Amino acid sequence: MNIHEYQAKEILKSYGVTIQEGIVADTPEKALEAAKELNATTGTEWYVLKAQIHAGGRGKGKIRETGSNGVVLAKSLDEVLPKSKDILGGTLVTHQTGPDGKKVNKLLLAQDVYYPGNSEPKEFYLSILLDRATGQNVIMASTEGGMDIETVAENTPEKIIKEWIDPKVGLQGFQARKVAFELGLSGQSFKEMVKFIFSLYKAFEGSDASLFEINPVLKTSDDRILAVDSKVNLDDNAIFRHKDLAELRDLSEEDPAEVEASQVGLNYVKLEGNVGCMVNGAGLAMATMDMIKLSGGEPANFLDVGGTANPETVEAGFRIILKDPNVKAILINIFGGIVRCDRVASGVVEAYKKIGTIDVPIIVRLQGTNAEEGARIIEESGLKVTSAILLKDAAEKVKEVLA
Repeated sequence: MNIHEYQAKEILKSYGVTIQEGIVADTPEKALEAAKELNATTGTEWYVLKAQIHAGGRGKGKIRETGSNGVVLAKSLDEVLPKSKDILGGTLVTHQTGPDGKKVNKLLLAQDVYYPGNSEPKEFYLSILLDRATGQNVIMASTEGGMDIETVAENTPEKIIKEWIDPKVGLQGFQARKVAFELGLSGQSFKEMVKFIFSLYKAFEGSDASLFEINPVLKTSDDRILAVDSKVNLDDNAIFRHKDLAELRDLSEEDPAEVEASQVGLNYVKLEGNVGCMVNGAGLAMATMDMIKLSGGEPANFLDVGGTANPETVEAGFRIILKDPNVKAILINIFGGIVRCDRVASGVVEAYKKIGTIDVPIIVRLQGTNAEEGARIIEESGLKVTSAILLKDAAEKVKEVLA
């Protein structure tokens, strides 16, 4: 589950991670009040206005309606109101949102932390995530903070620092010190970074996250270490243990079809293709998408109805797939292990009748328990549904309907 920057920072702060202080606002007037409050509590006279959407690249992105960037600096209270109006309610387009962009409903008004002092501020990159190849959490760090880490990894991989954490013993002091040392820190900033890493790791484990990414981590001019930005992904499989974190979900930031699917227990991810697919089992779904591509089509979605598909889930899957105007055909690929193919076939027929007119061709491939009975139900239904038993047959039928 993705959350906003301001929500991520609240989690970090609760675990003792030092952050760039800020206040969230949903109107320009509230942003101005937030600026006054920040001035009173932190003494800041410059303010950073940060659009809150679930996408990166906000600083380089543009508000379509006003041309403003998604992250701007206000150098006085007088600038806060007009600059907030340029961002709030607009559509922010970044390299991660695609051309459609995302509407900005909230704005984080943060303190300016790039103030002058005894030394130059320095930006670092720091993240914690699970390395599935080793089964261990890994700390990744770099001196190239503020940049896309993918670009750094591709062009200068030697600047990526990695430290794996043995789950039997957890993060050790020498490991945190090693990361801080390899970032080139010394003195007070070294001590602050070690403390920062320990607090960040505690937050990562305590919230059952799958990713904590802080870019940039800032060494201020007076050697403080702060999280200036933060991207946090929470593990959906563990969210039941964190009811308070589950409440952070912002449905307005998610694809409506994916939200609807999650509410009825379906695993759905929208893609950009022209063939909708409904499958039971994630592995079979991946194989089905490969088959669609080999047949000359492009998968329009990933949809796993699970191992206990029934008429209700089949109908819900149909409705979700048909909401995509790009879908030119639907392929249902079911392997009957736990679920019986004849029950799935009956569900397809019932769903077809309930939904009414379906203008796109439907291919149903059933294999496994009662596959022949299922195929007979499809054939005798009188509906415009084509059945197949072999995977090759299904692929050929997809090719035919797309021709």
